[in-house]
Amino acid sequence: MSIEATGAEPQSKRGLGLASVAALGVVFGDIGTSPLYTLKTVLDYTGPHPDATATLGALSLILWTLFLVTTVKYVNVAMRIDNDGEGGIIALMTLLGVRRHQRPLIVAAALFGAALIYGDGAITPAISVLSALEGVEQIAPSLQTYVLPAATLILLALFAAQPFGTAAIGRAFGPIMLLWFAVIAALGAYGVIQRPSVFAAVNPLYGLEYLSNGGLQGFLVLGGVFLCVTGAEALYADMGHFGPTPIRLSWSLIVFPALILNYAGQAAIVLAGAPTEGNIFYRLCPTPLLTPMIVLATVATVIASQSIITGAFSMTRQAIQLGWLPRMAITQTSAEGYGQIYVGAVNWILMIVTLGLTIGFGKSDNLAAAYGIAVSATMLMTSVLLFIAMREVWGWPIAGAGAVAGLFLIVDGAFLAANLAKVMQGGWVPLLLASIVYGVMWIWHRGATAVRDQVIAQQTPLSAMITELHSGKIARVPGSAVFFTRAMDQTPPVMDWHVRKNRALHESVLALTLTVLSIPWTDPDERLTVQHVDDKFWRAEARRGFMEHPDIPEILKECKATGVGIDLDDVTFYVGAETIVPREDGKGIPRWQEALFAALGRNAERISDYLDLPCDQVVEIGREIEI
Repeated sequence: MSIEATGAEPQSKRGLGLASVAALGVVFGDIGTSPLYTLKTVLDYTGPHPDATATLGALSLILWTLFLVTTVKYVNVAMRIDNDGEGGIIALMTLLGVRRHQRPLIVAAALFGAALIYGDGAITPAISVLSALEGVEQIAPSLQTYVLPAATLILLALFAAQPFGTAAIGRAFGPIMLLWFAVIAALGAYGVIQRPSVFAAVNPLYGLEYLSNGGLQGFLVLGGVFLCVTGAEALYADMGHFGPTPIRLSWSLIVFPALILNYAGQAAIVLAGAPTEGNIFYRLCPTPLLTPMIVLATVATVIASQSIITGAFSMTRQAIQLGWLPRMAITQTSAEGYGQIYVGAVNWILMIVTLGLTIGFGKSDNLAAAYGIAVSATMLMTSVLLFIAMREVWGWPIAGAGAVAGLFLIVDGAFLAANLAKVMQGGWVPLLLASIVYGVMWIWHRGATAVRDQVIAQQTPLSAMITELHSGKIARVPGSAVFFTRAMDQTPPVMDWHVRKNRALHESVLALTLTVLSIPWTDPDERLTVQHVDDKFWRAEARRGFMEHPDIPEILKECKATGVGIDLDDVTFYVGAETIVPREDGKGIPRWQEALFAALGRNAERISDYLDLPCDQVVEIGREIEI
C-alpha cells in the first residue's frame, strides 16, 4: 500500500469491487465466523430445551445488536471520523488527545482500550479454531477427542508461518471469505425455509420482552449476544487499508445479509425441534456436506485469526512510533503492502498465550466466558471518543451529540456490565493481559519522558559549539557525519561528546532529527526541513507519521537535493546508546519503575538496527543517564 493511496477511495468500479472482496479477508474474518458459536452460547443460558419465546428473543437481540453496533455505530458514524484516513482507537486517540489538545486522561483511557485488543487477539484464534473443529462430533462423537490436539497444531502452524509473510496467501483470503459468506447464507436460507416465521424476530419487542422477563439471567445473556459483534472494531481499525467505501459495500451487500440469514436459519431449526446440544451451526449443514463444511470453517477461522495477528502487529508499530512501546524488530514481509509486517516479539508472546488458553480452557464453550469483555470495554471507550469527536470535529450541539453517543453508551455499557459478570469464569484473562500491556506502555513512556528531560537539561547551546569550531582547536577531517539527535536547536549530545573526547569533527556534518507526528501519513511538502547552520554544517528535521517507517537513505537523498553537502558514499552515522541508572539524590522516578524501564531498554532493538543503518558505518556512543 503506497503512502499516497492510503485512505483514498478506489476510483474505478473494478477497483472498488476488488477492494471490497479483499476487505472480506482482512476486515470481516472475526465477525464473519461468529455464527459458529454465538447463538449456541446464547441459548446455553436458557437450558437444553429453549422455547419459542427464548429462541426468537435471542435472535432478535442478535439481529438488533448487529444493526445498532456495526451498521449504525461503526459503519455509518465512526467511519466518518478519521485521522487522515486512519481509523481505530489509537488513531482516534491521537486525533482528539494529542493533535487537538493535550489530554492525558483521554490518552490513558484509549491506550488501555488498545491494550485490551491484545487480549482479544489471544482469545480470538483459540475460540474460532476450536469452534470450527468441534463440528466433527456430528460426524462421529469419538472424533471429539482429537479436536484439542488438532486445534493446537493448527494454531502452532499459524504462528510459525508468520515470519515468512502472508502476501501470497493473503491474495486468496478475500475469495475464500466470499465463498464462506455465500455458503453460510445458503445454509441459513435452507434453515429459514423450514420455519419462515422465524423472521418475526425482526420485531425488537421480542428481544426486549426476553430481557425484561428474564431477570438477572436475561441480563447476563447479553454477554453471549455480544459475541456476534466482537469483530466490529476491526471495521474501524482497518479503514486506512481500504478506505470506508469498500468496507461499507462489503458489509451492506455481503456480510450483513449473510449473517442475518445464518442466524435466522439456526434459530429456525431450533424452532423446528433441532436439539441445541453440540454446535447448532453445523446442524444446518446436510450430512454429506458436513466434512467439507468443517474444512471451510476451519480455513475461515484461520483467516480470522490471521487478521487479528496482523492487526496486533500494526497496532504495535503505531505504539512504537508514538513512543508508547520500546523499539522492536519489525520486518517488512512484502513490498506489496505497508501492512505486511512481522513483529517477532509480539508473534511469539501471542502464540504462547493463545496456546495456553486453547489447552487450558479446552472447549469453545469455556472460552466464551473469557471472550467479549476486552472488546466491549474498547467499544465503550470508542463511544466516549466519538462523543468528543462529534462535538469538536463535526461541531454538533451537545444535545445532538449526547443523544447519538448516549445510545451507543447505553448499548456498550449494558454489554460491558453483562460481560463483567463473567470475570471469574475466565473474563479475568483478557483483563490481566491488557493490564500487563498497559503497564509496559505506561512505564516505557514515563521513562522515555524522563530520559528526554535529562538530555534537554544537559544540552550545550549550538552557538557555543559553533564558536568552538571557529576557534581552530577542533580538527576537521575528511568525510561526512550524520548525528541523530532529539535536540532541535541545541548541540546534538552525541556530537558534543564526540568533539570533546576526540577533538575532531568531520568536514561535512548533518544533525538529523526524526520526528513522529500524531498523524498517520505526512504531507510530502512537510516531510523535511533543512537549515544551513554554518560552513558545511546543516540541521535537518525529517517528519513522519506514526504509520511510516523512516527510510534513512531516502531522507539523506532528500537532504542532498536541498543543498546539504554530505557525501552519501562516505558517511558515518553517530547514535547514542544510553544506559539508564537511578538518580543518586532519590528524586527521580521510583526505583521499581526505573528498573523495569532499564530492563525494557536493554531488550529493545538497537536504534541502528531499527533504522536499518549499515553496520559498518555506525558509531554508537554510550553514556549513563540518571532518571
